[in-house]
Amino acid sequence: MIKVIIERMIADGMESTYDEAIKNTLSAMVAAHGYVSGATYKDAKDSNHRVIITNWQSLQAWTTWSKSDERERVIGSIRPILTQPEKFTILTA
Repeated sequence: MIKVIIERMIADGMESTYDEAIKNTLSAMVAAHGYVSGATYKDAKDSNHRVIITNWQSLQAWTTWSKSDERERVIGSIRPILTQPEKFTILTA
């Protein structure tokens, strides 16, 4: 199993837009082959900084999802409100 940490910075005033859009992203990710679990967090000192920690059965499962048309579709809805590109950290045991 692997963990993937995704960090995003949201534009000021776009928190509620992000929160609504991320629901679609999470629904699509839950249906992805190899997805195990995940949780989303807000930085306690900066509510524009969001962190998503997901668990995947394998690196291949994550890679397949990360390059999928479905992920591109759902992430496309939040990309305009991000102030910088997503940051990914992949962790193994």
